[in-house]
Amino acid sequence: MAYATRTDMMDAYGERLLVDLTDRGDVATGLIDDNTLDQALDHASAEIDGYMAARYVLPLSEVPRLVTDLTCALAVWRLHTNEPSGKIKADYEAAQKKLLQISDGKLRLPGATGIEPAGTGAGGARVTDRERPMTEDNLKSFI
Repeated sequence: MAYATRTDMMDAYGERLLVDLTDRGDVATGLIDDNTLDQALDHASAEIDGYMAARYVLPLSEVPRLVTDLTCALAVWRLHTNEPSGKIKADYEAAQKKLLQISDGKLRLPGATGIEPAGTGAGGARVTDRERPMTEDNLKSFI
């Protein structure tokens, strides 16, 4: 399930850029290629799931706006076949940093259900004492 839609991408980057990035056929149609765009959105969503899987129950029941924005930033980066502009590169790097923060638990997603951290199952410290080398039995000749 993609966390962003064609409309989200058009709102973020405009139709002209999306046509330039997705219309890759031998004969240009001047339209957004939905298949190419959907593939980029699916890849971006899968990458986001990889970061969020350690902290949240997936799939998300409600997609926060932050996740949609991150999906758009990753997808437009992926659509570029040549060097992207400085803004798109900066947005991609910022998205990667935010995903790391989400993965580390430093950035929380509002409304998302979290997963309890894995525990050891023990409630306290466990200590194992070694066998005593000197006992009354093996010290009889010294006493």
